[in-house]
Amino acid sequence: MSQPLQRYLGSGDALARLHDHAARLRRLQDAFARALPPLLAASCQVGNFKDGVLVVFAQGNAVAVKLKQMAPSLTARLIEAGHPLTAIQVRVAVHRPPPQRPQPQARTIPEDGRRSLEALAASLPADAPLRAALERLSRRSR
Repeated sequence: MSQPLQRYLGSGDALARLHDHAARLRRLQDAFARALPPLLAASCQVGNFKDGVLVVFAQGNAVAVKLKQMAPSLTARLIEAGHPLTAIQVRVAVHRPPPQRPQPQARTIPEDGRRSLEALAASLPADAPLRAALERLSRRSR
């Protein structure tokens, strides 16, 4: 019963263009990696290709400088490999660690406050949602 994902990606006009662009980027990434020394290839990634300009993200300033120095020869190699590009634009990929969330503080309700909540809950009808919420709050605060 399941249909291959490729069938759905090629069915709509927008999805077909997106699928073609992703396939082009994948081919460019493979060709770009083959044109570089292995250590340098592991430190950069093809980001986009638009209007003949290949955008490459480098994992640091040193890698970006080296790629900029190699850009003319890389462009020539990729053109020889059949990719119609006019320039390579190098950008530094900034990886920021996600902000750390502060640890939640354990909060408790004082004994007299909990008794007041229980008394209020007892005064409400048995099927009232507020009563259930107050009882749950009182139980969890122990």
